Amino acid sequence: HSESRTPPNLDFVPVCLPPHPVEVEKLQRFVSNSKRLFIMTGAGISTESGIPDYRSEGVGLYTRTDRQPIQHTEFIRSASARQRYWARNFVGWPQFSSHQPNAAHLVLSNWEKLGKLHWLVTQNVDALHTKARSQRMTELHGCMHRVFCLACGGQILRSGLQEHFEALNPTWKAEAFGVAPDGDVFLTDEQVRNFQVPACHKCGGILKPDVTFFGDTVSREKVDFVRERLAESDSMLVAGSSMQVYSGYRFALAAREKKLPIAILNIGPTRLDHFASLKLNSRCGEVLPLIV
Repeated sequence: HSESRTPPNLDFVPVCLPPHPVEVEKLQRFVSNSKRLFIMTGAGISTESGIPDYRSEGVGLYTRTDRQPIQHTEFIRSASARQRYWARNFVGWPQFSSHQPNAAHLVLSNWEKLGKLHWLVTQNVDALHTKARSQRMTELHGCMHRVFCLACGGQILRSGLQEHFEALNPTWKAEAFGVAPDGDVFLTDEQVRNFQVPACHKCGGILKPDVTFFGDTVSREKVDFVRERLAESDSMLVAGSSMQVYSGYRFALAAREKKLPIAILNIGPTRLDHFASLKLNSRCGEVLPLIV
């Protein structure tokens, strides 16, 4: 993989000490003892690809700015909120869509090929696991690379929508100020005012990214499917997530209920620290390639 030779981008990675050999050996033993490993990844696995997260100390969006991601109800109810969202997303898309998987994504994809990984659940919407060719995977919160119509349910690729935006806004230009974890950028109200947003070409309905916005819920069908994959597993590894969002945390609670051993690889504290079997406070892209 050419991507594996790309050096990690540490701009959005919190400072941490190198992994201790004893801890790496413990994680090696944990993975070796697992026959059907269930893995959950979060934003911390993608920071080394240059995508910031929300909560990391010093480098996360919440600690660097007062910006908040769009809320589900705001997007549904307000045409001006949708205009602002799509204008910012339009500007950020070329950079966001160009991010490539890092060493951690590639390792997990290889574990799948080797039959070590039973199922992967990612809370990320960046498609980096897909780019790394992972297949036994659920995108818990959807994916920014897909768009659907709220009225008829029709789906289109986000890359195709970018062409519609360009056709509708041939002279519109805006310079972005900073980038957020979901591809959003920061624009002023003045910049957004004249941006034109297309409707669904089939029915004229509202187009929305195929992601779970803050304040929305993951579908019952998807939750049940993930619970079934977890029930088939014999251990759980959390990589790059503080598990602060309940939609992911519920599966750690289910794993604890099943008495599955749980290992965590994450810089900073998580909601699972008090009941995990093992915790490494290290970079995913530094530790996972050491595990064979």
